[in-house]
Order: sequence, then structure tokens, then C-alpha cells
Amino acid sequence: MHRVLVSRCLLGERVRYDGQATAAYPLLAAWAAEGRVVPVCPEVEGGLPTPRPRAEIPGGQGAAVLDGRLPVVTIDGGDVTAAFLSGAERCLDLVARHGIHIAVLKTKSPSCGNDHAYDGTFTGTLLPGEGVAAAALRRAGVRVFHEGQLDEAERALESLESN
Repeated sequence: MHRVLVSRCLLGERVRYDGQATAAYPLLAAWAAEGRVVPVCPEVEGGLPTPRPRAEIPGGQGAAVLDGRLPVVTIDGGDVTAAFLSGAERCLDLVARHGIHIAVLKTKSPSCGNDHAYDGTFTGTLLPGEGVAAAALRRAGVRVFHEGQLDEAERALESLESN
């Protein structure tokens, strides 16, 4: 059985920066009941508390953070780059330990977003881009989806299972 890395906030855990969780997703609950889910919150795994100040990547590019070209900053000017990098490493450790090929992560997150990220101005402006953990996972060959792409994630999992 293939395991799936899933953002803990998508599983109803209150780990988001604002101390909240997201709505429940029946598919993720079913996968959890099957024992497929490996839960993770890269920001918490990286040592950040809940709640915590909002963070964004200036330019919205997690890959540039991995390459040391951009920081991750909080709304109050703090640099949380090290925690985000540590959280991404923890995700990679889980991928290696569990042989994970698919992840379902929180959209628009500076850690988990896989197709859009906030631009670092804290004005709600989105750019094409991805979070730090999502970029690290992609580089490792993991297919990353967000909660709006659950049908695609399910098809990818079914394809893995049939091979």
C-alpha cells in the first residue's frame, strides 16, 4: 500500500499559522482510515509555534529559498527561513522513510503551496510559485497536489497502486 504525505491542517489539526484547521476532506479521511496518510506540518516540524506570525516568501518562490537566494519572512519582519528549511528536510525524511511518491499539501502556504504563493508583501497578492517544502518534495520526485486537486491525487495514487 502506497502512503501519502498530507498537511496536518487538511486533516483537521489546528496547526495553521492562525491556530485554525481547514474543512474536513472525505477522501483524506478515508486514506487516513486505511493507514495511508503520513501527516506533517512543515512549519511546526521546523520548530515554529501555533499560532505564529504569518510568513511569506518575497517573490513567492520556495525553490529560491532552498537555493539560499530568498528568505522567508514574517509579517513583523522576522526571518524564519531556517525553520522552513528544517521543516522541508523533515518532509524529505518522511518521504524516504515511507517510500512516498504523492503529497497533498495546503494550497498557497509558504511551506506547502504547490502552484501559487503569496508574494511577500502581505497584501494577499498571489504569484505562480510554490512553498519551501513543496519545492523540496518536487525536487525529490514527489508529485505534489493541493486540496483542490484531490481528484488528480486520487488518480495518481490509483496509477501507483496498479503498477
